[in-house]
Amino acid sequence: MTKTSRQLGTLVALALGVLGSVTPSGAVEPATYVNPVSRSFSDTFADPAVIKGKDGYWYAYATSDPLRAGGRYHLLPMARSDDLVNWTYVGDAFDASNAPAWMAVPEMWAPDIAYIGGRYHLYYVVTDTRVTDNDFDTAIGVATAPTPTGPWTDSGGPVVGPREDPEEPGSYMWTFDPDLLTARDGSLYLYYGSYYGGIYVIELSSDGLRTVGKPTQVAINDRYEGAYVIDRGGYYYLFASNGDCCAGPTTGYSVFVGRSRGPRGPFVDRNGDTMIESRVGGTNVIQPNGNFWVGTGHNSIVTDLSGQDWLAYHAIDRRDPYLEAPFEINERPMLIDRLDWIDGWPTVRGGHWASQGPRTAPVTQWDAGSEFNDEEELVSWNTEGGSWRVANGVQALGYARQEADITRRAYLTSIDSAPAQVRAEADLRFLGLGDGGSAGLVASYKDSDNHVSAWIDRSAGELTSEVVVNGNSRRRITTPLPASFRFGQWHNLAIELRGTEMIAEVTDARLNDPVAVQHRRLPESAVRAGSVGVVAEAARIAADNVGASRLFDSQVDVADVPVVGRVDATFSAEFNGKELGSAWTWVRSPDGRLENGVFRWPTQDADLFHDDNSASVLLRDAPAGNYTVETKLTIDLGVYSDKSFQQAGLIAYENDDLFVRLDHIAVFNTRQTEFLKEKPYAGDFSDGAMAVGTPARVTWLRIAHKRDPVNREHEFRAASSRDGEHWTWGGVWTLPPEASPRIGLVSLGGAGSTARFDYFKVFRQ
Repeated sequence: MTKTSRQLGTLVALALGVLGSVTPSGAVEPATYVNPVSRSFSDTFADPAVIKGKDGYWYAYATSDPLRAGGRYHLLPMARSDDLVNWTYVGDAFDASNAPAWMAVPEMWAPDIAYIGGRYHLYYVVTDTRVTDNDFDTAIGVATAPTPTGPWTDSGGPVVGPREDPEEPGSYMWTFDPDLLTARDGSLYLYYGSYYGGIYVIELSSDGLRTVGKPTQVAINDRYEGAYVIDRGGYYYLFASNGDCCAGPTTGYSVFVGRSRGPRGPFVDRNGDTMIESRVGGTNVIQPNGNFWVGTGHNSIVTDLSGQDWLAYHAIDRRDPYLEAPFEINERPMLIDRLDWIDGWPTVRGGHWASQGPRTAPVTQWDAGSEFNDEEELVSWNTEGGSWRVANGVQALGYARQEADITRRAYLTSIDSAPAQVRAEADLRFLGLGDGGSAGLVASYKDSDNHVSAWIDRSAGELTSEVVVNGNSRRRITTPLPASFRFGQWHNLAIELRGTEMIAEVTDARLNDPVAVQHRRLPESAVRAGSVGVVAEAARIAADNVGASRLFDSQVDVADVPVVGRVDATFSAEFNGKELGSAWTWVRSPDGRLENGVFRWPTQDADLFHDDNSASVLLRDAPAGNYTVETKLTIDLGVYSDKSFQQAGLIAYENDDLFVRLDHIAVFNTRQTEFLKEKPYAGDFSDGAMAVGTPARVTWLRIAHKRDPVNREHEFRAASSRDGEHWTWGGVWTLPPEASPRIGLVSLGGAGSTARFDYFKVFRQ
């Protein structure tokens, strides 16, 4: 769809049902969407990676799977959209004709898409290679193409080859989940890895096809996978997923984030904990929230035309979790939701997380602008100087060209106007081999004597901004571009204007990894509605996807956390006596003892897991209605050593096969706060866990309970703290409405440690 003007865009959108309804007053309501956005062509579209192509469409790529139950297997399926919510399948990246020769088994996972040196680069996981004679010797490959849909040509070998575990010959580290980042100096970095081995980053050659130097580990073993890194506000943010991706209706897969001043880390969460230490850090971005979406993870990030960021991720509908037979392929469609930034930290929908019903859709129609895919589109533009025409290209379909040899400025500006608070952008490249000249993006354009602009200055190798008021140019501000900047290739130049603040940035392809960013203040006289356009100075240029939309609303509806209330002594215990009291009951043999005002309980060499229900559980009745249960837990699990899976904490227990529990747990060399659910499913058991906050030797744990007002399910939300005052709230597990769960304590998973519970408190609202 072309976007020649606001009026034309509105008419076309109404005809296609893209925008919302028209009110009785004639105003157009905002467009809405309902997750999953991949439903039109697939039941599963896991590990989605999204890019806006130079042709103006968005493209998404996913892990190899059948798209529909009973359908054929797809090697990295691809989809296209012009609005980010209605997608069409456009083929597979690979088939027998172009599959990598070094791939032994036709199975490819977790693609990442990038745009480097004028070509699209598709990175992916090969699960079994011909590089070794062993099975599951995973590696990262890359293919390139002139367009977002191919034809894809493999580079001829792994970018990151199989990595043998030095402690277990014949076993290979999990070289999964590639993500390509362009750093501010123009260097390319590839992130990869998973639970077995951890996440690493390594520099790539300028063509993105070979590694350079040595890797750096950025996330600890046994905690994270699915890395996705962006550059925002002077920090690099590492998004990474945690938990079992594929546990059907109990999948706790979630996304966490840390940030660093450099692409090699260390990545630190908002509490100051790194993602590389044993008591592992990470700030929550999205977790299951109690609706029917679970397994909310493995994300990429896309920015709409208003400047709003969106998280693209997969999730599992717990009502229909499998593509075919239970416990086989998990059905993981693609979802998108608004990604908000609060005090420098990202969270989905202000902490509300995955959406279930209708939500306001991304902005994908410009108030003024064009993709130049039609020769006639220049009728919606004003020209001043130069020689402008629409041309055809392989990547851009159609684009505008200024081909005259000029000594002064040549403007191409929209007839339509955009608001004063605006995001404007354009894809630009220089034509010819000259050494000088500039190409710019203009916004708030009244005339050549009144506008703001940002320039790619080829002569100086800089990003430059300028404010012109009544013919007077205010001080130009300059920011260096990388020495490796390719002026003859397409780059995206964007301006955001909010009040008197202006932000300009240059990226390869709108993937939140700018090579130059600039901030400046505007005079009040420069804040106004106006046209959008491009400008050339002493240069022949190409311009495409030029437009402007009202800047996104930065006000965020922040989710509330549970209200704890007051202690209810009837259901609480301070453990000051010599006996527990009659309110407490044991499942299986009594264990532990009261001693000096605490309940001491050695971790049992026993478990409560599937059909191994050998561990004792200490329980008491739960109050009716809303409540929060809390304990102060001291357990010395050490750090880095393997004490799997010693743990202790709180439990909400219906029976041995239906419960949720919140523990401080040793998972190989990590220490985590884990919120686990187990339930019977399809004649077997389903279990999964999500992480909460970073634990310590002394950790406070909470589980808040309420009933869903519609379906009456029990909803349990977990929290943890390291001082008893500042709490990190995690996700939600549910139990069925007919359940009557009791609450209590557990200490299990292997002998060797002792849990000390200072109290057991129940708070009532």
